[in-house]
Amino acid sequence: MEQLINSRVKNIEISGIRKFFNMVANSPDLVSLTIGQPDFPTPEHVKEAGIRAIADNFTTYTHNAGFPELRKAACEFVQQKYGLTYDFETEVIVTVGASQAIDIAFRTILEEDCEVVLPGPVYPGYEPIIKMCGAKPVYVDTRENGFRMTAELVEPFINKNTRCIVLPYPSNPTGVTLSEQEILDLVNLLKDKQIWILSDEIYSELVYAHTHQSIAKWLREKTIVVNGLSKSHSMTGWRIGFLFAPAFIAKHMLKVHQYNVSCTSSISQKAALEALTLGFNDAQYMREQYMKRLNYTYKRLVEMGLEVEKPTGAFYMFPSIQKFGKTSFDFALDLVKQAGVAVVPGSAFSQYGEGYVRLSYAYSLETLEKGLDRLERYIKTISK
Repeated sequence: MEQLINSRVKNIEISGIRKFFNMVANSPDLVSLTIGQPDFPTPEHVKEAGIRAIADNFTTYTHNAGFPELRKAACEFVQQKYGLTYDFETEVIVTVGASQAIDIAFRTILEEDCEVVLPGPVYPGYEPIIKMCGAKPVYVDTRENGFRMTAELVEPFINKNTRCIVLPYPSNPTGVTLSEQEILDLVNLLKDKQIWILSDEIYSELVYAHTHQSIAKWLREKTIVVNGLSKSHSMTGWRIGFLFAPAFIAKHMLKVHQYNVSCTSSISQKAALEALTLGFNDAQYMREQYMKRLNYTYKRLVEMGLEVEKPTGAFYMFPSIQKFGKTSFDFALDLVKQAGVAVVPGSAFSQYGEGYVRLSYAYSLETLEKGLDRLERYIKTISK
């Protein structure tokens, strides 16, 4: 019966991040710097809102797009934070995490043989969905441009088949962001073209060098904004994402969402309302702590002689390991076996991630120190 399985599904792989994590998870005395999950608990007042929702029997279906108070709060949040204006009744959908927002966006706008332009390296969650839609991912090599997909790099890849450009900034796996001028250059390139922009802004509250800027401020009518609470409020397991888009496209994405999940968990939605209102600035403390971890980790990696772009957002670093003459997978696997430290092979983030590894600094300073000490000893060993 296997021959009857959808060939597009058979030909995709599980996430390289999870694949490697699962492979080494049972290694003894392992220090893992692999998973992009905040090590802070969900704020107490947010958890209490979820508990109240259960006690108050807020446990039925909501509106497919999410209950109105939450949608209104989400629109007010992005307006006050980033200057984006959306109608809560017609232009926002509450999704099951940012991942589902990406899924329903692609399934709404993509068709057979159209192309989606992505930066390489990039988070591996886009390509499988693009392929399952029958579309083609097209990667732009950003390695020589500080991992930033700028207008100059994008322009040669635009053709009559280009349907969408993905802007995933702040970036997973590199932690880089685009400057306002780089965004404006993209605006000038794309403003007269019939091309969608998927702006994945899940790390928007974790920007360190400047305030987060969204291309939707300038190209609202062709931009689909994805965001959520997993990173900003340490709510990964609550599975709350948001999709913001003009009403004329949002109404079609809502149809896909409706037949996909009906609605997001009502209990999680109540907790999300608390997070966006009384928890409006909950990310500030975490951002300050991540900044300390960023500076510590960056300093340690540079002192080890590793080439690494200093991040300006998210909580990842993407150092080069090319000089050691190993593939990123072999380096990462040997690091586990010889030093008891787990990082993610760069090859998990497209072919343009080969020669790098990703480590997350969403861990305590004590964990980072222990892991980086082991990494340093390992590098000294293989550098002899």
